[in-house]
Amino acid sequence: MEANVETRTIVLADGRELCVEVGGDLSGTPIVVHGGTPNSRHLFGPSIADARARGATLICYDRPGYGRSTPHKGHSVADGAADVRAIAESLGIERLATWGVSGGGPYALACAALLPDLVVAAAAVASIAPWAAPELDYFDGMGELNVEDIHLYFSDPDAARKKGQQEREQYLAATPEQVASAMSTLLSPVDAAALTGDLANWLVWAMQDGLVPGDEGWWDDGVAHLAPWGFDLSAIRVPVKVWHGRQDRFVPVSHGIWLGEHIPGAETDISGEDGHLSLIGRIGEVHAWLLGRF
Repeated sequence: MEANVETRTIVLADGRELCVEVGGDLSGTPIVVHGGTPNSRHLFGPSIADARARGATLICYDRPGYGRSTPHKGHSVADGAADVRAIAESLGIERLATWGVSGGGPYALACAALLPDLVVAAAAVASIAPWAAPELDYFDGMGELNVEDIHLYFSDPDAARKKGQQEREQYLAATPEQVASAMSTLLSPVDAAALTGDLANWLVWAMQDGLVPGDEGWWDDGVAHLAPWGFDLSAIRVPVKVWHGRQDRFVPVSHGIWLGEHIPGAETDISGEDGHLSLIGRIGEVHAWLLGRF
C-alpha cells in the first residue's frame, strides 16, 4: 500500500457499505476519483504523489459490488451521485472536485449534474458517452473486444453474463502480460507501450481486487452504462473539462468530442498523441485544472 493512504468503510442509510481509499495530502483540497471498469478503490501511486504535491486529497471508492462495497443491484449511473454525497458527508466535506476515467467518467458527470451544491468542477477522462446518443456512432473506432461484448449484451444477456463470469476467472489469475494479450484489439500502439511497468502492475492489481467478491459489480456497472444514465447532461452548470485521445480504441475519441459538444460550457482537450491508458500519465493536468476551479 502507498504511504499516505487510508482505507475507510462508510455505512449508508440503506445499510450498504462503501469501501473508500483516501490518499495524497490527507488534509488537502478534496478530489473524488471514479475509476474505470472493472473498478476498485485503489489509487495509482503517481496520482497520489501528484495530489500530495499540489495539496489535494484523493478519494476513491469501490463502486457497488466491487471490492469491499456492497452490491446495489439495478443501480443507475445517477445513483453514484448519492453515494458520493454520502461519502462527502461521512468525511465532513462541504465542497469537492471530481474526475472519472473511462467507465468512471459518467459517474463524475452525474455528480456535476446532480450535486451542484457540493461539486465545484468535474473532469471526464477518456469517458464513454451515453448509449444511443444522438448523432454518435458509438462503435466507430472501437476495438473488437468491446464491440463484441456490447452486441452480445443486447442480443443475449444471459450469454453476456456467462462470458463476463468466465473472463473474471481468467483475469483473477492473469499476469499483466496476459491481460495485455486479452485486450490486444483495444490497444493502439501508444496504449500498448503504456501498459507496461508500474502502470500495468497497478491496473491489473486494482482490477483483480475489485473482482475478488464476484462479477456483480462489473455486470451492474456495464448495465448502468448502457441504460439511461438517470440525469440530463444539458442540466450541468458547473465547469467540466473533457480529456480524450485520438488513438483510443477502448472508448473512441468521438465519445469525448460528443460529450464536449453536449455539456454546456465544457472545455475539451483532444490529444492526437494519446490513447486510452496513456491519458493516465496526464492526471496531473487534470488535478491542476480542477484545483483552479475552487
